[in-house]
Parts: sequence; structure tokens; C-alpha cells
Amino acid sequence: MSLFLKIFLWFWLAIALIVGAVTVVNLSTQSEPLTRQWQTFVGEAVMTNSQTALQIYENEGRNGLETYLNRHARNERINGIGFFDQNGNQIAGTEITTDGKDHLRTAMVSENVEFLRLPEQTLAARKLSDSEGNTYVFLIQFKRPPPISLLNELQNRWLQILVTILMAGLVSYGLARYLSSPIGKIRNATKRFAKGDLQTRVGAEIGKRRDELASLAKDFDEMAERIENLLTSQKRLTQDISHELRSPLARLNVALEIAKQKSVNEATAPILERIELESNRLNEMIGRLLMLSKLESGAGDFSKRKLNLTKLVETVAADADYEAKAKQKTVKIIEKQDIQVLGNENLLRSAVENVLRNAIRYTKSNVDISLKNGGGQAKILVRDYGEGVPEAELEKLFRPFHRVGEDRTRKTGGIGLGLAIAERAVHAHEGTIKAKNTENGLLVEINLPVV
Repeated sequence: MSLFLKIFLWFWLAIALIVGAVTVVNLSTQSEPLTRQWQTFVGEAVMTNSQTALQIYENEGRNGLETYLNRHARNERINGIGFFDQNGNQIAGTEITTDGKDHLRTAMVSENVEFLRLPEQTLAARKLSDSEGNTYVFLIQFKRPPPISLLNELQNRWLQILVTILMAGLVSYGLARYLSSPIGKIRNATKRFAKGDLQTRVGAEIGKRRDELASLAKDFDEMAERIENLLTSQKRLTQDISHELRSPLARLNVALEIAKQKSVNEATAPILERIELESNRLNEMIGRLLMLSKLESGAGDFSKRKLNLTKLVETVAADADYEAKAKQKTVKIIEKQDIQVLGNENLLRSAVENVLRNAIRYTKSNVDISLKNGGGQAKILVRDYGEGVPEAELEKLFRPFHRVGEDRTRKTGGIGLGLAIAERAVHAHEGTIKAKNTENGLLVEINLPVV
């Protein structure tokens, strides 16, 4: 899972949990405050209505009071209403339950509005006194409000909760995108840089941020610029040295030929042959350095055309087998398919040839070649039967001048450029090359896109 999704989902989940927890706690704890609010409202209503009832009774008598109380009795939230004298006799109003009549005695000795909460209703009663000192009690039986159900409240508020969570999701998305976007840009820049695009920079993509991620992007750009300068200097140095060595080497070969023609005897012949051998090796090394420099810099003109990869491999394998027989070894193709690729014949020939020479150098007996076509990829498998390579060295095989084991390399005469040239040539064709150990030796696999 990407960092963006992790940040987004965790922020959204956290906000959603907070919203849910606050909603549940609010609904769970608001029942008692609502009851107190309702009781206060009822108390004020009882005080107002009771005083009005007393005034109507004094001015209009029982009939006027009956009319006033009956009008209130029609309210859906009232079960009963009554006006009583000090002896508990009902003067006017509707039928009152036994609980209500018992509650009259409590109200008769209190100066406040008295409440009695029953399972299905709430009684509210207040004592009154007229101007002549007579005492009365005003009583109302209210229906109890239905208890608050958490599930019902959640069902009633689902739209509010859903909108809140969606808004939290939008905020979390923006925050996650803000935090993870620079990391993705730096990661993509790192990939491009690793693939060889040394001019990759990421500072302009980050923008005007002033946080740690912006500092990281700046550090990446500084690192990339320094590495580009170092590698460019190294390539230029290698190319310049290779070119400069060609001229004195050519003069050395001319002088060697003159020396062989004028003063060859039994004493000098071995020395001249040794000089010629080392001169040839030096010439080969310089040629490979120039080839590697061209491949890395892209300065070479590598035109591509449609060619038969199978025939190319067969030709290279035949030449390699001829060289291997001098060392009592063989090179043979054990499996092949007819494959067409778009590429440069010289480069592909050099890639396969370098891999085969490396295999011949280290195999104990023979080298096997397989050529397969599958999944739009041409696979060239070169297997030797040597000692293999330490696992820690596999990824370093294709580095220039890297040699596995100085003692073994000294015996075989390798200089560590063949596989590096092969890798650059394969990459120039948008292919891949890798090596792995098998039970009997080393296996090098080249993958190229087919036509």
C-alpha cells in the first residue's frame, strides 16, 4: 500500500472514529439534561397557568374556570388537569388519577411546584392562595416524553454523520496528498536517475514548500549534480586516455614490426613475441574502453534495423566454439527458435560475444546456449559449468573493471570490461541482462524485445 493511501486512510479513520465517539457520547449523556430542561419548562408553564386559573375562578367563577381547563385538556401532551380546594375536592377540570390525588397532599405543604415522575406520566402541582386567604391546588398530568433511543437518534442523524465523515474524507485526502506528493516526486526522480538520466532534478517540481521534504529535494538535487559531474569527468577521462593511448600504441606496433624484421634471433624472438602479445592485449583493452565510453555517453551512431537474432547467435556461437576448442572446451546451442528483433547487429554481436567469452573463460567443460521466444521477449540463456560467483558479487558483475577473485582473474586474463559492454549494449536495445548461480555454474540471461 502506498504512503498516500496509508496517510489518507489513517487520517480519515481517526476523524471518523472521533466523530462517531462524540456522537455516541453526546446522545448517551443528553437524556438527563433534556429531562431537566423539560421539567423547567413545565414548571414555568404550571406557574403561569395556575395563576391564570385562579384569576379566572375569582372573576368568572366555576364555569369560566371549567372552560379554561377544558381548553387545556385538549392538548395531546396532557392526560388530565384539575383545580382543587384545600380539602382536596375538585372544583373543575378533567378526571384525575389516584396518583394525582395523592400528590395533592405533597403540593399542599410546599411553596414550590412539585413534580412526581411516573413510568407513563409526570405530575406537576402548585399551591395557590387568593386574596381572602383560601388555599387551592392546580394540578396537571403530563405525558412522559419517549425515552431517547441511541439507535433511533443515529438513524435520524445518519445524513449529518455521513456528511461529516465525507467532509473529513476530503480534508484527509488533501492533507495526505500534500504530505505524500513530494515523496512520490522524489521517488520518481530517483528512479529516473538510477536508469541513467543524470540530469534529473526535483526541486522545481516541489515548488515553494519550506518543510523537511523541500530540504530533502534540495539535498537530492545537490547529490545528483555532484554525481553527474563525477561520472561525466570519469567518462571524459576514460575516453581521453583511450584516444591518447592509441597513437603511441600504433607507433609501438610499427617499431615492433621493424624490430622483428631486422634483429630476430633465438634470444630476442621470445621477447618480441611477448611484447606483441601484450601490445595486442593493450589494443584490445583500449578498443573496449572506447566502445564502453560510446555506449555510456550515447555518442555512437547505433542505427537499428530488423535482423534475425537466431542467425546472429548461431554465427557468434560458431566463432566462440572455434576459440573454445583450443582450450578443450565446446560451445553448443541446445535449444533455439526463429526470432526477429529490431537492433544494431554489431552491438548485439558484441553483447553475445562478450558473454560467451566470459563463459568460456570460467567453464570447466562446455557452454550451453538456449534461444527462446516468450511473452514478447527474446531470451538468450548462456550457461557455463564453472564454480559460479559469490551471491554478493552477482550485482557487481556488470560494473566496468570489476573482477571476481583476483587469483582466478589473473589466471584467465580478464580485465572486467566484457560484461559491462554487454550490459550497455543490451540496455541500448531496451533489454535487460542478469546473472544467477545454478547448481553447476553461472547462468546469464539476456532479454530483448522482439519485433
